[in-house]
Amino acid sequence: MTLGPREGALEIAGEDGSARVSPADLVFIESRPDETIYGRKDKPGWRLGVPAPVPGEIAALLPKAERYGGWIDRVGLWRATAIGLAVSAAVLFAVYQLPHWLAPLVPDRVMKAYGDAMVGDFCAGPGGQQALDTLTRRLAPEAKGLNVRVVDLPVVNAAALPGGNIMIFDELLKQAKGPEEFAGVLAHEIAHIEHRDVAEAMVRELGLGLVVTTLGGSVGSNVHGLLSLSYSREAETAADAGSIAMMNRADISPAPTAGFFERLAKSEDALGGADMLVYLSSHPVSKGRAAAFREGAAKGKAYTPALSPGEWDALVAICDNGADRKN
Repeated sequence: MTLGPREGALEIAGEDGSARVSPADLVFIESRPDETIYGRKDKPGWRLGVPAPVPGEIAALLPKAERYGGWIDRVGLWRATAIGLAVSAAVLFAVYQLPHWLAPLVPDRVMKAYGDAMVGDFCAGPGGQQALDTLTRRLAPEAKGLNVRVVDLPVVNAAALPGGNIMIFDELLKQAKGPEEFAGVLAHEIAHIEHRDVAEAMVRELGLGLVVTTLGGSVGSNVHGLLSLSYSREAETAADAGSIAMMNRADISPAPTAGFFERLAKSEDALGGADMLVYLSSHPVSKGRAAAFREGAAKGKAYTPALSPGEWDALVAICDNGADRKN
């Protein structure tokens, strides 16, 4: 068999005669040590072996050998790598930003349904809820639909929940050294609700479809996961900033809240990591947050107590009487 160029085509001559094949009909199949194999697009199974080395005039009519396959060979390895990196970066950015974009699409009625599913028995010791409501109104006087309650659990934690609900764990009150320390934590959770961070976290961890479709009857199946929702560091930083701004507007010094985070930071160091503490499992590590609250106090500003001593005592003791429960 002989090969040769003829009138822009490849002429193949053999014992059975000769035939012309258009270069456009040829496809590269594989490279071997002593030859290169080609096929025809219009004839499955047809094969042509071209011994090496291939003369230049014949090589010009043959498809180029593929090193990496398909489009990579067409655009080149480095350009293909750049395209791949750009696409990967775009996908990662979209995945990261998607919950933030989709959070406003979660209807308020869906968020309320989740919140209602979580409302149960809460502490209602004498004067405790009144003190908590007073502090909440002071921090967020224009907020509508906030429902802040205390649950009797020996865990240092607080959680912003769907539908404007905020759950305070009793042990957090016990660990706070005063109402100003606690006010910073409460304002932080209020800021999460105002920023719609709860909806964003739900979309990220449950998915928009699951968040919305569970309204049809299985809201309770996802309730357990809402207590462990975690927020991005950007959302936590923004909530801290919102908390400091709220406290300054309410004439409550944010500086004492720094002490709360400093003690948590010591706990992190002692236990070997933030994941050892429940509060820190859904909030960022404390180092640096204390400084933000301390520096957030305006110099020379006349701050006032977050609560009176009697109100604070009532709030801290809100769960002390196990018989006092309110739905």
